[in-house]
Amino acid sequence: MTSPRPSHVQHPRQFFIGGEWVEPSTASIFDVVDSTTEEVFLTIAEAQAPDIERAIAAARAAFDTGPWPRMSPAERGVWLNKIADAWELRGEQLGDTWALESGVLRSMSIHSAKGVASAFRYYAGLGENYAWTEKHTSGMGQPALLVREPVGVVAAIIPWNAPHSLMAYKVAAALIAGCTVIIKASPEAPASPYFMAEICAGIGLPAGVVNVLTAERAVSELLVRDPRVDKVSFTGSTAAGRKIAAICGERIARVTLELGGKSPAVILDDYNVAKAAESIAHAAPIMTGQVCASLTRIIVSDKRHDDFVDALSAAFEKINVGDPFDAASQMGPLAMERQRDRVEHYIAQGKASGARLASGGGRPAHLNRGYFIEPTVFAGVDNNSIIAREEIFGPVVSVIPASSEEHAIEIANDSIFGLNSSVFTNDPERAYAVGRQLRAGTVGINGFKSDFNIAFGGFKQSGIGREGGVEGLHPYLETKTMIFETAPKAAQ
Repeated sequence: MTSPRPSHVQHPRQFFIGGEWVEPSTASIFDVVDSTTEEVFLTIAEAQAPDIERAIAAARAAFDTGPWPRMSPAERGVWLNKIADAWELRGEQLGDTWALESGVLRSMSIHSAKGVASAFRYYAGLGENYAWTEKHTSGMGQPALLVREPVGVVAAIIPWNAPHSLMAYKVAAALIAGCTVIIKASPEAPASPYFMAEICAGIGLPAGVVNVLTAERAVSELLVRDPRVDKVSFTGSTAAGRKIAAICGERIARVTLELGGKSPAVILDDYNVAKAAESIAHAAPIMTGQVCASLTRIIVSDKRHDDFVDALSAAFEKINVGDPFDAASQMGPLAMERQRDRVEHYIAQGKASGARLASGGGRPAHLNRGYFIEPTVFAGVDNNSIIAREEIFGPVVSVIPASSEEHAIEIANDSIFGLNSSVFTNDPERAYAVGRQLRAGTVGINGFKSDFNIAFGGFKQSGIGREGGVEGLHPYLETKTMIFETAPKAAQ
């Protein structure tokens, strides 16, 4: 059955390669399903090996012989601002498609195009303000330069949960650096990469600078293995990231990985448990918990554990689960059937482990279709249990008791992940002291917090490198040292 809700995608049966909409090599397609109605709302072309080959060749030619890397960063910034202008006109379209694909509330998704535009404007500004060339003097007293140049052809592999935002921070940084890009869209959420292609076509971006196609994992791996692709930027699961890193390691390709998380929130004894519960309950429904940085391990002193669980359960039970297009809804469905199956599997394992199911754990009784799940709280969780070790990627949190502040920090760090974290305390000095001990890429104080304008990424198996901010530009650049006998004008 076909969904009555529109996809807004103009060329779903084609790929954007070499500045043109081109026919696929085969008639293979993906059906994209509305996560609320379980109906198909978009059918998209599925790339095969010849399509990947064509995209790599186009991006390679655009980098090796095209104008893009030979422009000044400021000139490239003009193009990024044009992209930003075009994204600002896509608010309704992106608002619809993100809600359809991933189940995110439309009251949230309707604002997402502004965030995409902001990312492109930020990196456009670096075209003017970043130190692309630095003057130095060598150890022998000779004039020298440190110059920063584009890494080359980039494969940007985009996930399904927040494709527009994660695509923007990869592509904007790559473009201002002077790279050319192949965007590999997720089969479950291809709309925003296609909007990006439509924008590039509409503004007349030089051919081959941005290329867009959709492929499943085995075909996508061709991008990772091809020596003509200089860098891979991937956001997704840690399992997939391990394989990508291994392949890139074989050929010494550059790689940025933004992977999974099992992020802890440490609630210190001076902080009100009801207030902490409200904060965590407010953040848990965001994208139905399909957020790698979600605070899913809540660590609280054993003497306050039961009071906190009661407060958190009460807050979770007030969350209104429903159609993401309904203004009254506070949490929508999971993105797809297999994702709901995954979450339900972990809930069953949580019950089997001996943890106490304090709230939720089932499908909402009032919804007879859509991939909905109740927000779920487990109490008395052992940090060694599966639900505390593995990323669930849904609205399921584990409350873990600790015997002391030191024990809480030990539990927080006892994970293969290190993406996000939080410390709840009224004392900023304690917040800083505990936060510095947490092995995580972000530490939010008194709530779920992250900021791509500064930097985002993880320690340990949560990834390699950072996205957003100036830190997010560095992975798309190579540094070159030039040492002269007589200084050129650039070094004077």
